Amino acid sequence: MLTIFTTPKAFEGHSGIIQRNALKSWTLLHPDIEVILFGDEEGAADTALELGIRHVPHVERTPTGTKVLRSFFDQAQQIARHEVLCYSNCDIIFTSDLVHAVVALRAAGDRFLMVGRRWDVDIEEPLSFKEPDWADRVRGYATQHGNRASGDWIDYIGFPRGFYVNQLPDLVVGRVFWDQWLVWRARQSGATVVDVSEAVLAIHQNHNYGYHQSGRLGVWTDQQSIRNLELAGGRWHLCTIDDASHLLGPLGLRSNPDRNKQVLRRLVRTAREVIWLGALNWSRPLRKAIGLRKDNCDAALTRLRRFVSK
Repeated sequence: MLTIFTTPKAFEGHSGIIQRNALKSWTLLHPDIEVILFGDEEGAADTALELGIRHVPHVERTPTGTKVLRSFFDQAQQIARHEVLCYSNCDIIFTSDLVHAVVALRAAGDRFLMVGRRWDVDIEEPLSFKEPDWADRVRGYATQHGNRASGDWIDYIGFPRGFYVNQLPDLVVGRVFWDQWLVWRARQSGATVVDVSEAVLAIHQNHNYGYHQSGRLGVWTDQQSIRNLELAGGRWHLCTIDDASHLLGPLGLRSNPDRNKQVLRRLVRTAREVIWLGALNWSRPLRKAIGLRKDNCDAALTRLRRFVSK
């Protein structure tokens, strides 16, 4: 049926609650779902044992401790029990509509990439999965109290086994740009990129960014994010959910009528930001000579990076 794999933060405090909520929801999707948890974070082994999921503690890390995407993407494709895999961030709750989407895509062809928008919602407590209507209740809560994120936020990505094996540069997770590069790579390979947002309600449990010393801004703008962008090949090698060639909805698979418009909009935005960055870099000696305040320029650059990495 489907192998879902992920890598967590430590299972402590609020992060522990929402990660257990997510993982438990995956185990209930279908009797033949496989879940693989990569990483040796605090509480990972105990949680895997508690939920009856597969645990692979060793992943490659940078000297600062961030995890290298390739190390667990390649491992997952090699050891998965199923022919279709889905990477998901470890804070996303899924219900059975994910399985229905995978079945529909398998029927449509062998080379596809599945992506979809998420719903952001505040969930502070463990969910009660013993109630038979837990899925309906959490879906209703998300649509009533949550917000649907834009196509820039890519929290899950599904593909056939072997799709990315031995193809990934040394991108790291916990930073930005790697997910948008994966979509670009799929488009470049000629795969059918499918936005399943109409068919799958993916529930993102809001959280803070305490794992980075500079919080959310640091996740978007630090040297590791900049390095991710370099490894990706720059802003021209980033795509979003809006770049999907097809949509999956209640009536099945169809071409995305707005894709060309969205692609043109992204290209114009990218060109504008590349020109802006180039101007900032070119004018740095002049700004320094005339005493233009560095903090003002840095603030502008930070806003730019934040905008681009959305």
